[in-house]
Amino acid sequence: MTEQTSTEKVAVVTGAARGIGAATALRLAADGFAVAVVDLEETAGKDTVDKIVAAGGRALAVGADVSDEAQVAAAVERIATELGAPLVLVNNAGVLRDNLLFKMSQSDWDTVMNVHLRGAFLMTRAVQKHMVDAHYGRIVNLSSSSAQGNRGQANYSAAKAGLQGFTKTLAIELGKFGVTANAVAPGFIATDMTAATAARVGMEFEAFKEAAASQIPVQRVGVPEDIAHTISFLVSEGAGFVSGQVIYVAGGPLD
Repeated sequence: MTEQTSTEKVAVVTGAARGIGAATALRLAADGFAVAVVDLEETAGKDTVDKIVAAGGRALAVGADVSDEAQVAAAVERIATELGAPLVLVNNAGVLRDNLLFKMSQSDWDTVMNVHLRGAFLMTRAVQKHMVDAHYGRIVNLSSSSAQGNRGQANYSAAKAGLQGFTKTLAIELGKFGVTANAVAPGFIATDMTAATAARVGMEFEAFKEAAASQIPVQRVGVPEDIAHTISFLVSEGAGFVSGQVIYVAGGPLD
């Protein structure tokens, strides 16, 4: 690993072991950030960390359940100690517990709400003090096009819509401290999670992607790097006047 420089900022990406989170961690490392790769199990983040370090960057794998207050506090303290004060936070950690409403259990509902909404709240509350002290910060929350409603995802849709309101409130409360807050709402992105959705509806993943692409104006599904590029902009110096926004990255306009 290289040693921290005076200009190097520390970014925290949750759910960074795979998919959008891993792509974002790699992109931010390429942008010059030291990156804390947070996932449920520390060992899960090793591959992402190894790739960052191999490219000459600094990274730290941290295991934490983002819905657990004590684990979040310990994770942020460790990050601040071993990497430096975190001034960028990407709340990406998420899970699916899809089902139609009449089949959805209370556990299905609570698990999704706890990871997406409570997790974003706990991580942001723990990190914002470092941003306020530095009078600088960037927060990006991962919403979804499902925030507009999606069959079989009452829990996920509600959580992702909630993150949009959370984001706008953060922008209002933290703006005077030099902190911006924005949300990125992906459309169809080819990840393990969308593969799980294909399995749930009984389709082969390739056929599922082809069907989705036919309905997208750019005629393809997204990849994790599409989201990482957008996040890269939102956490950049040049995005300091962009705050409280929800950016849909979906290959076209949504109805």
